[in-house]
Amino acid sequence: MTKTLLIKHARVLVTMDEERREIADGAVFIRDNVIVQVGASADLPQTADEVIDAAKHVVMPGLVNTHHHMYQSLTRVIPAAQNGELFNWLQNLYPIWANLTAEMVQVSTLTAMSELILSGCTTSSDHLYIYPNDCTLDDSIAAARKIGMRFHAARGSMSVGQSKGGLPPDCVVEEEGAILRDTQRLIETYHDANRYAMQRIVVAPCSPFSVSRDLMKEAAAMARNFGVSLHTHLAENANDIAYSREKFKMTPAEYAEDCGWVGHDVWHAHCVQLDDDGIHMFGRTGTGIAHCPCSNMRLASGIAPIRKMLDL
Repeated sequence: MTKTLLIKHARVLVTMDEERREIADGAVFIRDNVIVQVGASADLPQTADEVIDAAKHVVMPGLVNTHHHMYQSLTRVIPAAQNGELFNWLQNLYPIWANLTAEMVQVSTLTAMSELILSGCTTSSDHLYIYPNDCTLDDSIAAARKIGMRFHAARGSMSVGQSKGGLPPDCVVEEEGAILRDTQRLIETYHDANRYAMQRIVVAPCSPFSVSRDLMKEAAAMARNFGVSLHTHLAENANDIAYSREKFKMTPAEYAEDCGWVGHDVWHAHCVQLDDDGIHMFGRTGTGIAHCPCSNMRLASGIAPIRKMLDL
């Protein structure tokens, strides 16, 4: 059954279209959750199944959150993790996260999404890369459906534990074959490639310091076979750079290119320490970046060179 919604008489309607129009006494007409018309209130339909009078309000598109770890909503105030940089912070929290349960994943997802919605965010990704006990990405997806948020669920993973030279303890890593099988299951079960989709799956091995080169390459191949996006952490801080140079004899950007992780279907989180060559490579290939300023300041990682990226 068709349902319509009219938001009218906005003091200002901020369209964020190509012309960046700002329409006084603006209105939005929505049919079956799809925006079909924007403009002056007088020029749009005058009736709908639901009508909202937005006088004295600014109406704007919903914000989009491009990187999140919603389960971490449960561990924001752990004393040992308060004054460390990224690697120290992670090493203090990995043992706690090893106790996560499916219920905790659902509760933390609902908590994080509630906070986002209250801030004006209507679309979010979530990078869940740790699956102890009975946790699955299905738990996050169920929570998103319950609250009604448009969701890009990123099937993260860690496969290289401390015994193999990685950062996470062995108790929180997975076998790579199992990671790829579960990722394919999630794509086949949940991914909606249609326009206006409310649910999509993203292939998202955690980081160069927690997964193998083989997994990065196989994940990229799987994502392109199924036509889904790719996401990971990259060049987050100075230790991240040092690890890549020592382990792979490459910068993080060079490593990403070597693994097939550049292109319009890829976005990397943080990139605080991306060098000029990396910036140019990402610009040339259309590779995206979520620069996460709050996290970068919280962990003293630095400030991503966004002005330089935008000026390319």
